[in-house]
Amino acid sequence: MVRLQKFLAEAGVASRRASEQIILAGRVALNGKPVRRLGTKVDPARDRITLDGQPLKARRKLYLALNKPRGYLCTREDTLGRRILADLLPREWDDLYPVGRLDFESEGLIFLTNDGDFCLRLTHPRFGLRKTYRVTLEGRVLPEQVRQMERGVYHDDERLRAERARLLGSNNSCSVLELELREGKNREVRRLCETLGLRVDRLQRIRIGPIKLGELRTGKWRTLSAAEVKSLRCLDYAARPSSAAQAATRLNR
Repeated sequence: MVRLQKFLAEAGVASRRASEQIILAGRVALNGKPVRRLGTKVDPARDRITLDGQPLKARRKLYLALNKPRGYLCTREDTLGRRILADLLPREWDDLYPVGRLDFESEGLIFLTNDGDFCLRLTHPRFGLRKTYRVTLEGRVLPEQVRQMERGVYHDDERLRAERARLLGSNNSCSVLELELREGKNREVRRLCETLGLRVDRLQRIRIGPIKLGELRTGKWRTLSAAEVKSLRCLDYAARPSSAAQAATRLNR
């Protein structure tokens, strides 16, 4: 059993708040009888629910993992005609929206879904979802700079900090770091590096919670398994540090 306004939102009618106004207006009927009481519980498998006389069915919930390429926007549409994540998906999945963001130049793992509760749980700061990034930087990064990332820095009066920072390899031309963050502040990795005088050449997200990017090719997607979705909902791992990537390409020191 679910609340009627939640069912309307999941059926793609409107947001929960807008669905409440639709219910109050008497446009929704339950088993042939108009419903105007908020909080009414319905059983989508048994009850007949209509909007303005037209039957409604809850959409099948989808959960995708996608390897975002550089040069794509994490948005539903763009007035400037730039490429968006929907361009990489089947046309019938145009109702999916990204869970969180990766900026235009960044790449790597991102989830897409039509489940609002799932999206909220993974993006709300109180859940502290850990995300791991592999960052390629110009020049040699010093150990002290890596330690400073874990201690934290200030950028525009905002404190930025990596839960864990690990130098995978370094030489005079470039360095590779693995950073783990949990706050999800806007462009946090790039701002953290910029404050320390480091120039980012490539930024790739390789893990969200327990889900790894793995062998998923750039621009490709896969559906999350039921076990993976359950693990993300539980978020038990949020309090535990994630293991370092095992197959990092090391540079000659």
